[in-house]
Amino acid sequence: MNFEFSEDQLSFRDYVRQFLADQCPLSLVRDIFETDKMYADNLWQQITKLGWTAVTIPEEYGGLGLGQLELCIIAEQLGRVLAPIPFSSSVYLATDLLNNFGTKRLKERYLPQFAKQGLIGTVAIGEHTGQFIPGANSLLDTYVDNGKVYGCKLPVADGLIADVAIVMAASAKNSNCNKLYLVELNQQSVLKTPLACIDPSRNAAKISFSGTEAMPLTTSQSAAIQLQNTYERAAVAIAFEQLGGAEAAFNTSKDYALQRYTFGRVIASYQGMRNKLVDIYTDITLARGNCYFGAWAASVDDDELPLAAAAARISSSKAYYHASKENIQIHGGMGYTWEMDCHFHYRRAKWLAVLFGSERYWKNHLVNQLSNKVIDSRER
Repeated sequence: MNFEFSEDQLSFRDYVRQFLADQCPLSLVRDIFETDKMYADNLWQQITKLGWTAVTIPEEYGGLGLGQLELCIIAEQLGRVLAPIPFSSSVYLATDLLNNFGTKRLKERYLPQFAKQGLIGTVAIGEHTGQFIPGANSLLDTYVDNGKVYGCKLPVADGLIADVAIVMAASAKNSNCNKLYLVELNQQSVLKTPLACIDPSRNAAKISFSGTEAMPLTTSQSAAIQLQNTYERAAVAIAFEQLGGAEAAFNTSKDYALQRYTFGRVIASYQGMRNKLVDIYTDITLARGNCYFGAWAASVDDDELPLAAAAARISSSKAYYHASKENIQIHGGMGYTWEMDCHFHYRRAKWLAVLFGSERYWKNHLVNQLSNKVIDSRER
């Protein structure tokens, strides 16, 4: 089976890479780090006009009607340049949930805004210091009463800049029936509190609701099932972001090792340095194979998606962390300084590793999927 992208998709990848290389240099990322800006608003408006936020939205709602493969292509290139925009929260999650599970009325109202107007969305799932695990049943403090939501969510990725949020809440106080609701965050009953984040180019918030109007996303299926389905597709896209970031960090390390001299030799000529670079390249190659398998499974909604998504997420998290950490080490003492750009990738690697499910969650998910396969094969 061939998991490679088509010629048209490869051409699209080259176009996306060149556009981002021109419009999103590391100086733009540093500007977000060193100012009170929370994201690159101009870049976000540009990619909205290009239709990237509409890539998976059906044409009837103003989208491009493409698929997961094109989304993964964009994701990889965004990861390569460390794009400081809320693409993952808005496109991978909020748009996906609304597109796949929202009512027709909500789709007609909000999907065109996601597609063409730069509307920013996010998901508000976790509570307190715990992390919501897709598929788990839990009693939530956040609840809905007479169409209004009460409680708080944290951390909410891109919560400070989001216009709308898909909120998981109990259908009534002290109820164990959890559902998803679409909430506009510009209401006076919404309070956003900034949270410290290891990656200043991405923001996180605590969002409190005190009688905020909430619209049910859908009347069918439980929140856990809907989130699990979306999280698996999002896991593949995030894995591609991690893959792009890992390759960028690796290339930076390789280029530096080929031009830095010590004792009259480039440091890349030393066996220890070559071993470091080979180990990083091996991790990236393994991650790429898993990412391609995940992209294929997501594009055709194959039964292997849960397994493929977990494998892609785990291998890409490992590859990105390894590449970003060694990038600092290879640059030596100056690699630790604020003036160097090495810490940008390290910070993003740590942030993405816990976004939409930690590495521990995805490892458990992978083990469960493999165990189910063994049980099924024995029963046959």
